[in-house]
Amino acid sequence: MIYKQFNDKKLSQLGMGAMRLPVTGERGPIDENKAREIIQHAWKNGINYFDTAYRYHGGSSETFLSSVLKQYPRDSYYLATKMPGHMMQYSGGKITGAGYLANETITSPAQIFEDQLKRCGVDYFDFYLLHNVCETAWDFYTNEELGVVKYLLKQKEAGLIKHLGFSAHGRAELIDTFLQKYDCFEFVQLQLNYMDWILQEAGKKYEVVTKHNLPVIAMESCRGGSLASLNEKANAMLKNARPDDSIISWAFRFLQSLPNVSVVLSGMTTMDQLIENLALFAKDDSTTKEENDLLEQVVKSMVDLIPCTGCAYCTEACPQNLDIPKLLSMANEIRLGEEPFTLKAFTLKAMKENELPSACISCEACNALCPQGIDIPAALKQFSQALNK
Repeated sequence: MIYKQFNDKKLSQLGMGAMRLPVTGERGPIDENKAREIIQHAWKNGINYFDTAYRYHGGSSETFLSSVLKQYPRDSYYLATKMPGHMMQYSGGKITGAGYLANETITSPAQIFEDQLKRCGVDYFDFYLLHNVCETAWDFYTNEELGVVKYLLKQKEAGLIKHLGFSAHGRAELIDTFLQKYDCFEFVQLQLNYMDWILQEAGKKYEVVTKHNLPVIAMESCRGGSLASLNEKANAMLKNARPDDSIISWAFRFLQSLPNVSVVLSGMTTMDQLIENLALFAKDDSTTKEENDLLEQVVKSMVDLIPCTGCAYCTEACPQNLDIPKLLSMANEIRLGEEPFTLKAFTLKAMKENELPSACISCEACNALCPQGIDIPAALKQFSQALNK
């Protein structure tokens, strides 16, 4: 197992995410026998970082994961969980829940944190995160009256949190602004893989966190399993380069090539997945620059990307003052043909009507300034239509 230094700790670079534990049936409860076997095998083979959250598996992930880990010495593993602020709003002195917290009665962040300590049966959390700092969660996490960050810092001072960080699906600019506002965080968890390096500008987010001298924990390393097998053309490109390697190995080797990634989380649902991943992290086999260039070509072969470089010349002539590079970047995210859940639920939901692609009036003033020759109004129209499907 590869280990990376984090302060005084050595973290297994392969971490286990507990969002996709095996379940019974299609959407049933955790299959405890299979899940226990996987968690135990992970610990016995060197994985020491285990990540969960307040409502993974309907709220049972924290409890089950901790019940299995409890058989081992407390200092032999690191437990990470999260405060679900992205699913809460604060107004008029009251907290209301959204999504999976819609029917919950929540009085304070303290209520959730104390509940998590009881669920997990621990005296402290090794790593604790704000869950999904994004555009729609900004107001909740930064509200001075509510004081979420201030409260968690007090828990850290009391020894109930050893290391405080946050996960983020927000844009790179928002992450940068958040880190400028708060200098108390020790790590950032990002959706990071070779496809989102381009599609969701994960590369820019990685650079922002690295600029702030904070280590990165990578989540969605296999993009929910979609990087285990690509289309026929893309699979052939990778097999031609390394015939003996699995397609999924490229996803993990790419993340090994990023020096600021401390932990690569994988939500391993089967024992076979765990065994393969353990073998991939038995030694460093990072992708080379040439292989990373190949991965970029693979992504481009799968997605008809808009060739925007983010120069922002186009914005100088836009009478609507649209952030065109930002919109084109988001347009690229949905060109793969998948449902853009994250984009719709977080970034776009926080934008005003006059900031959306539908605000483009097709005056074409931007086209004359675009060095890439992009038909920007046409691209924005297509983006707007895709969002309304």
